[in-house]
Amino acid sequence: MAKRNKPRGIGGQPNMMQQFQRVQAQMEEVQNQLAEETVTTSVGGGAIKIVMTGDQHCVSVTIDPELLKDVDVEMLQDLIVSGVNTALDQSRNLQSERLGPLAGGLSGLPF
Repeated sequence: MAKRNKPRGIGGQPNMMQQFQRVQAQMEEVQNQLAEETVTTSVGGGAIKIVMTGDQHCVSVTIDPELLKDVDVEMLQDLIVSGVNTALDQSRNLQSERLGPLAGGLSGLPF
């Protein structure tokens, strides 16, 4: 008679659910910490400074008043867009650094 294989899953491996819950709690903790951490970037030789949290919320945009003396609106807009995008990239990298190791804890789970 052929041997029947038990279906694999959380029911067959009770520690899997505990492992998942532990990793999930750690991820939530790191996400809360990311909301408190910031990255700062500057563009235009420091004329524009942008601060963003680790969970991608823009905290501030600071424009050097000297830049506004000879305003070139298109250049100003381009610098702001560039700065925001750079800050987003830095924030995503920070998030990846903090959450990446936790994703390894999920590798054994059957999801």
